[in-house]
Amino acid sequence: MQLAKAQQAYEMTIDGVKVIVQPSGNDIVEIQTIIRGGVQNYPATKSGIESLAMNALTECGTVKHDKNSFKNQLDKVSAQIYGYCPNKDYSTVVMNCIKSDFETVWPLYAEALTIPAFDAKEFARIRQDAVTNIKQADGQPDNAINKYADKVAFAGRDYAKDPNGTVEVVEKLTPEETKAYYQSILTRSRLLIVVVSSLDKTVIEQKLSQLLNGIKQGTPFTLKKENFRVYKNTFSAEKRDLATNYVEGITGGPEPGTPDFNAFNVAMRIFANRHFLEVRTKNGLSYAPQAWFSNGSTAVAKFAVSTTEPDKYITVFDKLVDSVKSNGFTADEVANMKQTYLTQFYYKQETNNAQASSLALNEVLFNNWHRSLNLVADVKKLTVNDVSDAFRKYIGNTIWVYQGDPKKVNPLNYTNGTLKKGDNGVAN
Repeated sequence: MQLAKAQQAYEMTIDGVKVIVQPSGNDIVEIQTIIRGGVQNYPATKSGIESLAMNALTECGTVKHDKNSFKNQLDKVSAQIYGYCPNKDYSTVVMNCIKSDFETVWPLYAEALTIPAFDAKEFARIRQDAVTNIKQADGQPDNAINKYADKVAFAGRDYAKDPNGTVEVVEKLTPEETKAYYQSILTRSRLLIVVVSSLDKTVIEQKLSQLLNGIKQGTPFTLKKENFRVYKNTFSAEKRDLATNYVEGITGGPEPGTPDFNAFNVAMRIFANRHFLEVRTKNGLSYAPQAWFSNGSTAVAKFAVSTTEPDKYITVFDKLVDSVKSNGFTADEVANMKQTYLTQFYYKQETNNAQASSLALNEVLFNNWHRSLNLVADVKKLTVNDVSDAFRKYIGNTIWVYQGDPKKVNPLNYTNGTLKKGDNGVAN
């Protein structure tokens, strides 16, 4: 049934904007308007402005409806309209309702997109909420180490910016400035629209044509993809009074759309299992060690642990990486992970919202929404060598960051490595 629906998916262009439509076979209407750019749209001195703007679209009311009136209209039909930043590459304004309520909800969606009010009183409320959330997030060690890792690894790059911003920046943002910023990025040149529903094509064309008619074209925009490579191991530390110590490493990964991408995705999932087994199960060094592929426009591999013995961790890590590079993954590991990955993919595609999000992500990052529908066949083609070679190719020098007690760690273990090589280059 999934494949039958997927075959019906199509695209069209309305007023210069690509519109992707996937018939849903149910009575739910999911529409996502994507604004490309994310952290590429603003300087570091304005980090958080786009996230705040997305929240303001519905939380500050519109020219025609104040916040309470807007919310009440949605509550009457149990519909949802909201804007948010799902990642560092784009923002999304979502509409979800029952098909029979579409004519009621659509005008509200159009209002939120095109005539948001940015009411000063409501803006002050959501700005304070944003500041509180930033402070709370910084107090969570897992979040703090990840933010610190991005700041160090991506210094001078767009990905160093936190979409949620900093307290110092966000608390100074005004409704006028944020509204002007939103109007500057709401251009047809940046937009992508995804519709997952059983609405007739003529209805979709009519509504979207009316919506886009009121949005300026703007200057041409292309999301920039950056190749990330680490040329030497580095170690940076911040002293923090924590119950344990936090370590995170970042190294390169294949860009979206390159031949190694799917193989590396599978490789990192297998490595995450081995990493967990070695670090927690066999050595008891961390409660929840992690390894993952962060696959945005700047794609990287990440490794993270909380541990009281950071030097022992890097020894285990080095040996594990060396083992995978020397021996590769097994046929069973690759076969099992391919099946697990695809099962998870299918499971996540059960809602209209998930299907729309997948189509949007693949169009923005890969310039190919069809990948969302062809992923199963592409992953099944991967061989053991494909997966092992992808790991060998990208996992190497790493940018390590540390938060906790500096006395508990020897930076040289992270910059020089812990493996002793023999004359033949093989680890002893």
